[in-house]
Amino acid sequence: MNIQIIGTKKSKDTQKTERFFNERGIKFQFRDLTVKGISKGELNNISRVIPIDDLLDKESKQFKKRNLEFMVYKTEEELLNDPLLLKTPIVRNGKLVTIGFQPDTWKEWIEKG
Repeated sequence: MNIQIIGTKKSKDTQKTERFFNERGIKFQFRDLTVKGISKGELNNISRVIPIDDLLDKESKQFKKRNLEFMVYKTEEELLNDPLLLKTPIVRNGKLVTIGFQPDTWKEWIEKG
């Protein structure tokens, strides 16, 4: 398994996700969106599994702070320019991707090896 967790250190769901993998002794790479965003290529790979509009966190403080609910915008551009708009955590295992805390899906990944 090649697990990558993309999120922020302050996110409760990201913290729970890290704990999930740590408790099972599964190594993962963590990407803190407050330090480094995601590349266009990464966003394209993720959006092959999860529709790009589903990646935008319309409930986030950042979305409200930027008043995006009242604007016309291109979702991909906004996510690349402001990674704090992404729903987190994004968990990648090769071509498999989840958003949010989804332990049942991750358990399936572990069982399949």
